[in-house]
Amino acid sequence: MSDHQPLHPTPQLARAGWQNLNGTWQFDYDDEDRGLAENWHRPEHELGGRIVVPFPPESRASGVGDTGFHPVLWYRTELRQDQLATGDRLVLHFGAVDYRATVFLNGERALEHEGGMTPFTVDATAYLQGRASLVVTIRVEDDPQDLSQPRGKQDWRPETSGIFYERTSGIWQPVWSEIVPADHITDVSWTSDRTELTATAAITLSRPSRGDLWAVVRLSVDGEQLALQRVQVPAGSDTTTLQIQLDQRVAQRRDLVWSPDNPMLLDAEIQLEVDGAEGDRVESYLGVRSVGFADGRFTLNGQPYYLRLVLEQGYWADSHLAAPDEDAFRAEVEAIKALGFNGARIHQKVEDPRFLYWCDRLGLLVWGEMANAFVYSERSLRRLVAEWPEVVRRDRSHPSIVAWVPINESWGVSEIAEQVPQQHFASAMYHLTKALDPTRPTMSNEGWEHTQSDIWGIHDYTPDAESIRERYGSTEELERTLTDRNPGRRRVLLDEQDHRGQPIMITEFGGLSYAPSRGENWFGYSTIESEDEFLQRLEELFGAIAELADIAGFCYTQLTDTLQEANGLLYADRTSKLPLERVHEIVSQPSKAIPAETIDAYRRRASRRAVPDTQG
Repeated sequence: MSDHQPLHPTPQLARAGWQNLNGTWQFDYDDEDRGLAENWHRPEHELGGRIVVPFPPESRASGVGDTGFHPVLWYRTELRQDQLATGDRLVLHFGAVDYRATVFLNGERALEHEGGMTPFTVDATAYLQGRASLVVTIRVEDDPQDLSQPRGKQDWRPETSGIFYERTSGIWQPVWSEIVPADHITDVSWTSDRTELTATAAITLSRPSRGDLWAVVRLSVDGEQLALQRVQVPAGSDTTTLQIQLDQRVAQRRDLVWSPDNPMLLDAEIQLEVDGAEGDRVESYLGVRSVGFADGRFTLNGQPYYLRLVLEQGYWADSHLAAPDEDAFRAEVEAIKALGFNGARIHQKVEDPRFLYWCDRLGLLVWGEMANAFVYSERSLRRLVAEWPEVVRRDRSHPSIVAWVPINESWGVSEIAEQVPQQHFASAMYHLTKALDPTRPTMSNEGWEHTQSDIWGIHDYTPDAESIRERYGSTEELERTLTDRNPGRRRVLLDEQDHRGQPIMITEFGGLSYAPSRGENWFGYSTIESEDEFLQRLEELFGAIAELADIAGFCYTQLTDTLQEANGLLYADRTSKLPLERVHEIVSQPSKAIPAETIDAYRRRASRRAVPDTQG
């Protein structure tokens, strides 16, 4: 894949010739919910407004900019379509629609999908019926006040306040179409073995195979072939798995292992052969790497690795949860790395696959997180259990993703400390995630009140560096913090823990902001008044954490200012508040938790101090 070509909306399952359906669509609100009764789904019905897809109607970028309560929305567009070749299918893809979508094609109900963070696909072929166009109408339900929806930081009140932002309703990720054969690939899931230099592709097909069907996978780097594997798909099966041994001769000439310092991606081409003829063809990619934990440290490719994460809200002032354009994804990753971080914790949002592509391509670690509901009920449980596996399945092939967070700060399980059923649910989400993806560390409840977790993350917004040293500076004090000190006013660990060498990390801290204007209700966890004070406080907090030998990483709050939250290192427009070089130096200072970092830093300083011998 060329970095200079427009990205396919799903870069790990890309086809040539896809058609972008973003742009101006018809649009209308249906506050009285009368659209179905009045046949708004019929092709002849004209919606009264216009909207720019994929921007949510609450945003300025959509051309609507209405942040009021509108629980039912309607969209409509018309797709001109030439006659399909015999056997071909017209497939429509929706990246994400918040929250419940009903798709009508040429007036007929075609599909319903619930879940505002996950993609879905509609086979539109049968609805063309020999016509040259396809009218696509979508009815969306998104109740602004339904707290059982996995909604993340979307505010349920008329005005935003505290840590909550404007809502993102309706279509907020790309819409596109593809023409595919009847037998085509619907999913590719990659795993790899770093020590054996093997890759495994689990390929899902559109239907059980008929006749003589083969899958051919080619892996390459810069056009040089690393592996070629051809396997027959058993009759009646809709999945096949290929294990591919990489060419050792090529591997010896390159470092094929992915890391932030060496974001090596292997290009993949998957070709179906049906009854001896070439069929569906997709492009993909993968990274060969391993992640885990041992002896209190996070490990990357078998070695202890110190995590320097920043909290990424993924919110833009003009477009909300949708990025303003494709270039914004790359710019966001580059900005995070320029500040000295080696990773990002996506917060209460499931990110666009194109953002993850740039994390893969440029080398940025990611914690994947689910948007949570705010109440505990049978309905909220059902919704989270239904949607979260879709998230894991969609994103588990990205080498940049190194951890999963299904629940954050007891959102949706607010009484977990006392209510045993809520503890069971958090543990169940941990086990469900591990069943879907056993290759990555997973949290039961990130930040505090852990039941079963592979990383014990602690959220601690003390503004005092000395308090950081006191709480985490010795084994005894750290044990007190984990069990009864409660830095977030919540117990960090619940009940008896299974000690398996889990790393301990301060996974939210900082939250520094300039002093708020009088009358503003929220700016951050601690206020500052000047750039010099900002740098000094950063030096103190990051310096204190770097001294902690038993803390395996951190996540700073946060990357950008977001509405009333003015606690970003960058302003909302992504310009920096401070000199980037100075922030990079503060963030990336060596940690005593990884002795090799201190040794490497000493060697670098010694190298810079060395004077060349010019005396011969």
